[in-house]
Amino acid sequence: MAVAGFAAANVMLLSVGVWAGADMGESTRTLLHWVSAAIALPSVAYAGRPFFYSAAKALAARALNMDVPISLAVILAAGMSLVQTIAGGDQVYFDASVALLFFLLVGRYLDRRARGKAHEVGEHLLALSATSATVVDDDGRRRALPISQIEALMRIEVRPGDQVPVDGKVLQGTSDIDLSLVNGETVPQPVSPGERVFAGTVNGAGNLIIEVTGAGENTLLQEIVRLMEAAQQSRSRYVRLADRAAAIYAPVVHGLALAAFLLWTFILGAGAERGLLIAIAVLIITCPCALGLAVPVVQVVASGRLFRRGILVKEGDALERLAAADTVVFDKTGTLTTAALHVTNAASIDPEDLQHAARMAAGSGHPLARALAGHAQGLSALPVVEEPGLGLEYAGPDGTDRLGSRTWCGVEGGAPADAPELWLRRAAGRPVRFAFEDTLRDGAQQAVADLKRMGLAIEILSGDAAAPVARVAEALGVGNWQAACKPQDKIARLADLEENGHKVLMVGDGLNDAPSLRTASVSMSPASAMYLSQTAADLVFQGENLRAVVEAVRTARFARRLIFQNFGLAVVYNAIAIPLAVAGLVTPLVAAIAMSSSSIVVTLNALRLRLGREARP
Repeated sequence: MAVAGFAAANVMLLSVGVWAGADMGESTRTLLHWVSAAIALPSVAYAGRPFFYSAAKALAARALNMDVPISLAVILAAGMSLVQTIAGGDQVYFDASVALLFFLLVGRYLDRRARGKAHEVGEHLLALSATSATVVDDDGRRRALPISQIEALMRIEVRPGDQVPVDGKVLQGTSDIDLSLVNGETVPQPVSPGERVFAGTVNGAGNLIIEVTGAGENTLLQEIVRLMEAAQQSRSRYVRLADRAAAIYAPVVHGLALAAFLLWTFILGAGAERGLLIAIAVLIITCPCALGLAVPVVQVVASGRLFRRGILVKEGDALERLAAADTVVFDKTGTLTTAALHVTNAASIDPEDLQHAARMAAGSGHPLARALAGHAQGLSALPVVEEPGLGLEYAGPDGTDRLGSRTWCGVEGGAPADAPELWLRRAAGRPVRFAFEDTLRDGAQQAVADLKRMGLAIEILSGDAAAPVARVAEALGVGNWQAACKPQDKIARLADLEENGHKVLMVGDGLNDAPSLRTASVSMSPASAMYLSQTAADLVFQGENLRAVVEAVRTARFARRLIFQNFGLAVVYNAIAIPLAVAGLVTPLVAAIAMSSSSIVVTLNALRLRLGREARP
């Protein structure tokens, strides 16, 4: 782009001298033509390579793309100008060929900038896989083996804080397992002998011995990798607007140029040189520079607008897909709600019991204990003993107090818990229940209401239990929701919506959301999400406020409207310019200036998005 711009500026200066010098001698004019050729021809050969390679590849596949007429116009203009220079002719068009390349390369640069870098999602997910495991032999000895040598029915030791290397069944020990990979929930789940664990999840404070049921390619983690790869391949069905326009545009341009050449050469009898000159003018004036800029310049302006509002657009065609979305599917935990938990029934609990439980909880790193510890009101933590997967025990002056699960505290009967809970059993007194809930994100209710007013349908797909999902759905006024969803369940629901003609925006944050983020038509993820989910998503937003989703949709719709306006401007320009070029009223230089002017108009129209204070749907 820099080479083409430098060459275009210098050749244009020489051209002005030639066109303005009415009394210029033939030798002087020829000298300026040769200087222009010395600047233009190497520049065309170098700066035109992206178009030449693309056109050659398309022709080799017996197809046409937008780069074929571009390459033809540039080569013909430069070649004919060289012939004219050798013959001592009056008119050459090196300026047109180089200026044409410069403006088109500006469009390519903007397009490349909008697309961003490619993401190797599968490799990031596979990085979660353990490379070795500790095998427990029949005689009790431990030895490390690579995952490739692990077989079914082997016994594996998983120490506290380690990643589970295989799918298996717990034989010995109790602990808490972070199952966010499976269900997206940040609250670890207790596991005990007989329960299943999965590769990629993280062990809590207890030591576990598990029996291998699946290793290597047969784990849940590998299944999620396969889901990701399948979802990535399904994205190929989306065709960008500019590509669709080019498929129609290129044949029409070639047909018009050929028709102009035949008309002037054979029917009007003006000769091959005159016919070729007019055909070149037609190719240049109809060059899809404005069409090529119509999409990328709007995308860059829209991406800049969103970036200033804390929203990063990672895929070049994400805004096109976002503008077409008619359904928004939210994950719950970490997306509609924050990861922070709070005690919902604190007001109904005796303050002494609340403080005592909070002081006990201060000695644990469990998410529920951390939420409860906030009620300690600056008092020191009590010395406790933690039993992994069960709870905490404090030996006080009046006896032993316990804080933990219903079973650990000896609570019998009662309805099953419909939310995360802890129980306090003091040596003297009745057991006390602490119920927990996650907190709605800032702006969640307003965002959902705004999205509904914009005509989008709202759904919730969550890996959490039914009761907490139902509470969030009721608070937000969302009627369609599903709970206890595995990654396959979310993908199945998204596929069902797609089959029924819906374009889905998926908003999620967990590892288990990554496949569905890739499956959806377009996806968003908060910056607080797991790294893999950010990588899989098309857009990432900063902060806690879900109003970012509304802003992204509004901006995308405004950008789509501007793109169609730019297409319309390009059509109007061609409707006026083509008849003039075919009639022989436009030289290649004037055609290059007109083409450049159309590009400027398209760019100025796109800048309306930057200047607008509020993008309306």
